[in-house]
Amino acid sequence: MADIELFIGNKNYSSWSFRPWIALKHKGIAFKETLVPFDFENGNPKFRDFSPSMKVPVLKDGELTVWDSLAILEYAAERFPDKGLWPEGQKERALARAISAEMHSGFSALRGACPMNMRRPVEKLAVGEDVKADVARIVQIWDDCLEASGGPFLFGDFTIADAMYAPVVSRFDTYALTDAPVAARYSAALRETTAWQAWEAEALKETWVVAVDEVEV
Repeated sequence: MADIELFIGNKNYSSWSFRPWIALKHKGIAFKETLVPFDFENGNPKFRDFSPSMKVPVLKDGELTVWDSLAILEYAAERFPDKGLWPEGQKERALARAISAEMHSGFSALRGACPMNMRRPVEKLAVGEDVKADVARIVQIWDDCLEASGGPFLFGDFTIADAMYAPVVSRFDTYALTDAPVAARYSAALRETTAWQAWEAEALKETWVVAVDEVEV
């Protein structure tokens, strides 16, 4: 059994859990998965047993506990330096960290209006100008990165930056938020990975319903 344990929430909804999960899985890093659903309005009281922040995801590696998606990914990059979780070049690493941090701290309008919901039928959602601005900025990031790297992922090979933007790919597709060719190309690259397909297959089987994440058209 793997020494590393990753605590996650519902696969259908938990965008923050998806980020470290897809990175570890895609890079072939062994870990034990423990799913604790947030089927309560404010999470789940059981989170207290393993999460200092009362949120998911949380990674445990022996006596060490790491919470917050980006912190988990940074730890994994140091713990497994041969896995290429950050780009090799110094300039590329700096850019990958910058866009990862921007995703981590920004795009609140998109997050609020369009929760990740993999079970939701694909249907265009009317959104406000603030969400459109978030979408435009993300598309520009993808366009710039893919033009520079040649793809298929933002920095050529899959990195933490792709893990950070994976839930956005799901949101863009579910709510039909953009018809930009670069978004379609990048979405296809991520969706074709074995890790994405494994997560999505399990997400679609879940029966939990979190009302606040079920957006009406």
